[in-house]
Amino acid sequence: MSTTENQLIIRGITQGGRTFRPSDWAQRLSTAIATRGPGGRIRFHPMVSLATLEGVNCVVVDKGLEQSDPMLYRFLLNFGRDNQLQLDGL
Repeated sequence: MSTTENQLIIRGITQGGRTFRPSDWAQRLSTAIATRGPGGRIRFHPMVSLATLEGVNCVVVDKGLEQSDPMLYRFLLNFGRDNQLQLDGL
């Protein structure tokens, strides 16, 4: 998967080059913004996905989320900034 102009990629590497912990941070973040469907099944947001890029856990955000759900987009962007993670596609 390559970075496109339509994606924000939050990488699990800090600005200082350290691996972000805990190692399952991307799964936790994706689950935190998920909803519950029938039978209590988790429904992940269709504009947010998990990826492993160059061996690094990442959260990939479709930039269309900024228009469709600005609060959620800002939440994800601020998560990356607050934790000093590498952000691609800004």
